[in-house]
Amino acid sequence: MLSAFRSALATPDLRRKILFTLLIIAVYRVGAMLPSPGVSYPNIQKCIEDVDDQSIYQLLNLFSGGALLQLSVFALGIMPYITASIIIQLLRVVIPRFEQLHKEGQSGQAKLTQYTRYLTIGLAILQATGIVAMADRGQLFGECDEPIIPQSTTFNLAMIVITMTAGTALIMWFGELITERGIGNGMSLLMFVNIAARIPAEGGNILGNAGGLVFAIVCVFGLLIIVGVVFLEQGQRRIPVQYAKRMVGRRMYGGTSTYLPMKVNQAGVIPIIFASSLLYLPDLITRLAGDTNSWWSRFVADHLTSQSDWVHILTYFALIIFFTYFYISIQFNPNERADDMKKYGGFIPGIRPGRPTAEYLSFVLSRITLPGSIYLGIIAVLPNFFLDITGDGQNQNFPFGGTAVLIMVGVGLDTVKQIESQLMQRNYEGFLK
Repeated sequence: MLSAFRSALATPDLRRKILFTLLIIAVYRVGAMLPSPGVSYPNIQKCIEDVDDQSIYQLLNLFSGGALLQLSVFALGIMPYITASIIIQLLRVVIPRFEQLHKEGQSGQAKLTQYTRYLTIGLAILQATGIVAMADRGQLFGECDEPIIPQSTTFNLAMIVITMTAGTALIMWFGELITERGIGNGMSLLMFVNIAARIPAEGGNILGNAGGLVFAIVCVFGLLIIVGVVFLEQGQRRIPVQYAKRMVGRRMYGGTSTYLPMKVNQAGVIPIIFASSLLYLPDLITRLAGDTNSWWSRFVADHLTSQSDWVHILTYFALIIFFTYFYISIQFNPNERADDMKKYGGFIPGIRPGRPTAEYLSFVLSRITLPGSIYLGIIAVLPNFFLDITGDGQNQNFPFGGTAVLIMVGVGLDTVKQIESQLMQRNYEGFLK
C-alpha cells in the first residue's frame, strides 16, 4: 500500500489529483469547525462536556466529525445525503419509474442522482430546523443552562437553518469534485475524514481516563478488529459464468469465462446505520416528549440506551441481522440477474438458464448472507463488551466501534484499489519487456 502511494506521488497526474483531494478535505474540516452565525461558541463548548457521551448523538456526531454539537456550518455533515441515497434505493422497489431509470444506464443514473440531490436539500432543511429548534428551547444539550443562541429572533434562527442547509449543499459539491477530479469516491472519503478526525480525541479520552496500559490494550484489540474486517471484507463467493459464442454481423462475440462475485458483506455498513437509527428512536421520542418518570422512559434509559445492557446488545444484534437480509433482498435481485445473463448468452455451468439460475443464485445468496449478517452483528456489538475500560461506558469513546471501522476499512481498500488501477494504466509494460 505504501509503495502504491509512493508511486502515485511520483506520477505528476496522480500527484495533482491527490493534492486536490487533500485541499478539498482541508477546506471541509475548516468548515466543520466554523460556527454558524448567531451561535455562541464559548457557551456551546461548556454544554458539549455534559452531553458528548450520550448515545442519542453518537451516530450523527460520528458522520459529522464532531461538528453536529458545535452547530457549525457543516454541522449536518453527509448524513442527509446518506439518508437520501438510501431512500432513493428503497423507493426503487415501490416506484416503477425509479426502477426504469436505474435500468436506463448513465442517463437514468444521472436523473436518480438529481433526485437524490433535491431530497438531500429537503432533508437538510428538516434536520437543521429540528436541531436549531431543540437548541433554542434548551433540549439539545439537556441540563445545560447556557444560552446557545443569545438572540433567538426569527431572522437569526432562519439564518442558522439556511447556513446549515447551504453547508450540506457545499458538502455534496465537494464530494462530486473529489470523485471527478480527485482520487476515490468523494462522499466516502469525506465520511472517512469525519471518523478519522475523532479518533485522536477519543484515544486521548481513553488514555486520560483509564491509563497507558488500558490504552495499549485497546490499540491492540482495535488492530485485531481491523485485520479481521479487512480479511472478511475481501472474502467473496465467485460463481463461474460462461458466455456462449454468437455471431453479430461478421464478428463473433462471447465464448469467454468470467465469474459473478458475491461478497460475504454484500450490504456494507447500511444495516448498522438502520439498526442504530431505529434503536435510538425511542430515546429521541422520550426526550422530545419530556416525560422522564414513566415506566417506558425508565425502561428506555436503563435497557435500550445503556449500551452495556444485554437488552440493548441483543436487540442491536437482531436488528442488524434483520436489516442485512432486508437490504440485500432489495439490492440483489436473482431473477433480474438471471434474465440479464440469459439475454447476453451467459449461463452457470451445470445450471439451466432462466428460472433454475435464479433459484441457484437465491440459494447461494441466502447461504452467504447468514455469515455476513452474523459478522456485521459481531463487529457492531463486540465493543459493547469492553465499554468499562473506556472510562464512561459509552461506545462513542471507543475508537474502533463497528460503524467506524467498517467505513474506514471499506473506504481505505477502495481508494487504494483505485490508485493501483490508475498506476497500472500509466505504467503498463505490455507483454514484452
